Amino acid sequence: MGAPIKRVESWTASDYDMIIDVRSPAEFADDHLPGAVNLPVLDDDERAEIGTMYKKISPFAAKRAGAALIAGNIARHIGSTLKDTDRNFRPLVYCWRGGQRSGAMARVFSEIGWQTDLVDNGYKRYRKQVLDGLDTLPQHLDFVVLRGRTGLAKTHILQAAQAKGAQVINLEALANHRGSLLGSEPNGEQPPQRLFESKLHAALCRLDAERPVFIEAESNKVGQIHIPAALWAAMRRAVSVVANTKIENRVAFLCRDYAHIIAEPARLDPLLDWVITRLGHDIVDGWRQLIAAGDWPGFVRAVLDDHYDPAYDKSAARRNHEIIATIDAGKLDAAAIDGAADQLLALRPAG
Repeated sequence: MGAPIKRVESWTASDYDMIIDVRSPAEFADDHLPGAVNLPVLDDDERAEIGTMYKKISPFAAKRAGAALIAGNIARHIGSTLKDTDRNFRPLVYCWRGGQRSGAMARVFSEIGWQTDLVDNGYKRYRKQVLDGLDTLPQHLDFVVLRGRTGLAKTHILQAAQAKGAQVINLEALANHRGSLLGSEPNGEQPPQRLFESKLHAALCRLDAERPVFIEAESNKVGQIHIPAALWAAMRRAVSVVANTKIENRVAFLCRDYAHIIAEPARLDPLLDWVITRLGHDIVDGWRQLIAAGDWPGFVRAVLDDHYDPAYDKSAARRNHEIIATIDAGKLDAAAIDGAADQLLALRPAG
């Protein structure tokens, strides 16, 4: 008799040696449970092939062909990724709806002797938990929004505050984007919307509702990622702290922070082509001349004067934020950023 297979509606990740997502790689890339490992029982091509067979030939033919593929793939995973697991291995397994794919792997595991839990209703249950949490969790948190013009190192200030014990939601890190015209990160694409939401939900779940949560002001989109409505509403009604410093300090900081663009100016071409529709050829042609001359401080100053600062002023005038303090960001070097984090914490001490 095999080891028990149990269906669960809730789970604690630390109770398991491995969380196994048996869906196809494309499904996994779109979103998955935090910490899950992808051991697909059907890859993307196989899943499409079986789906076509189900519709065009017969359910029986599809199930028979699928069973052969699934058996082979499970055997491969047991012989590779799982080859060093011992008799006490305890996995949590899920697929799309908690049906045939996860059930097939669980039955094999049971015969081996591994006690296996299945997520009842699979990824769909988890996704509902995420959406419910994104709707409700922000309503119970005490947000403090850090505002200020572009180039004030707001993300760096929040990271320094987090290192000192503050609770911080870093939307730009979760979205892999700096939330601006030149905000694409050099280390990869933005995550899919659902994967971003999963990461955000996990971050919200870790927060203590009795302590303030610092978050940077953003529009309702970070690059191509949409901020969930409940969080966006909570940010709009939250109190604000404004960071400020001289424009010369902002220019110097941005030249350092966007060194990857200075090193590869071609990255700017599609962005500048796009912004022409907002600012016109004359302004953007002037920016291009500064780039061609290698005058990066001049280019950054022009972008701030022509685009970012007017946009910030217009947005600030439109919204009646409750500003509880202004902090001095100084020269925006490491010491100044650390000092700005201290100023932030002094307003709403941790604990």
